[in-house]
Amino acid sequence: MSLLMSTLNLSSILNDPNLVLVDVRSFSKYSNGHIPGAVNLDVFAFHWIDTTKQGIVNFNKQASTLFTAIGAQGKKVVFYDDISGMLAARGTWMLQYMSHPDVVMLDGGITKWHKENLPIETGTNRFRPSEFLGKPVSGLIIGYEEIRDNLKQIKIIDARSPQEYDGVIARAASVGHIPTAVNIDWNLNLSKNGLFKDSAELSHIYRNISKDAPIVTYCQGAYRAAHSFLALKMAGFKDVRVYLGSWGEWGSMLDLPVEESRMSE
Repeated sequence: MSLLMSTLNLSSILNDPNLVLVDVRSFSKYSNGHIPGAVNLDVFAFHWIDTTKQGIVNFNKQASTLFTAIGAQGKKVVFYDDISGMLAARGTWMLQYMSHPDVVMLDGGITKWHKENLPIETGTNRFRPSEFLGKPVSGLIIGYEEIRDNLKQIKIIDARSPQEYDGVIARAASVGHIPTAVNIDWNLNLSKNGLFKDSAELSHIYRNISKDAPIVTYCQGAYRAAHSFLALKMAGFKDVRVYLGSWGEWGSMLDLPVEESRMSE
């Protein structure tokens, strides 16, 4: 199943009763104009930095509650952002993680929609809740304990900026990165016009990693990591998981190992 939908294809199904269209931007952006029929779910409000076993259980409950609220069960769900951004990617990954069979993100987001002079509306569309029955897929998520215990067996991709990776920018108690992690900034997944690069271009970006290797992506709060997860899947990588807690969790737990390589200013 493709992970992306074009603006052309979305415009052709806007009136489909089987569609749930989710604008994951802030409410202020949503209220200033959105794609007709879209509901607003600001996914950036749902940080999660507890990947203990109970923490993951609680995250699963939150995800089920969110997807019950938007009425995802049995529907085609399309997430969109300003561009092919990390918020839409986070929504898409979350719904995949909860084993929903029909979820994509809008390639190019509302920016491309605007450029093509497609319809926009204001006002608010209400959720149409229905019980969400999806179950979590353990192979798409990972917690800090499993990473800590398997550092030599997994390939770790740090999707943050080089400055965060090297410890120049501090966003937790510790600075630097998870040992063995390689830094591949999530922005590299995108073309200049805010669309995802094609599978060949993405394969080139991640060319130094085997497509059969067990891979973990992380960032600060698992938004950029979700974007890189989608990029890797589109490039044909088989075993990819998102570290949900990311640096927000790892960098705040002082008993976990950290590597730091400060860049010269």
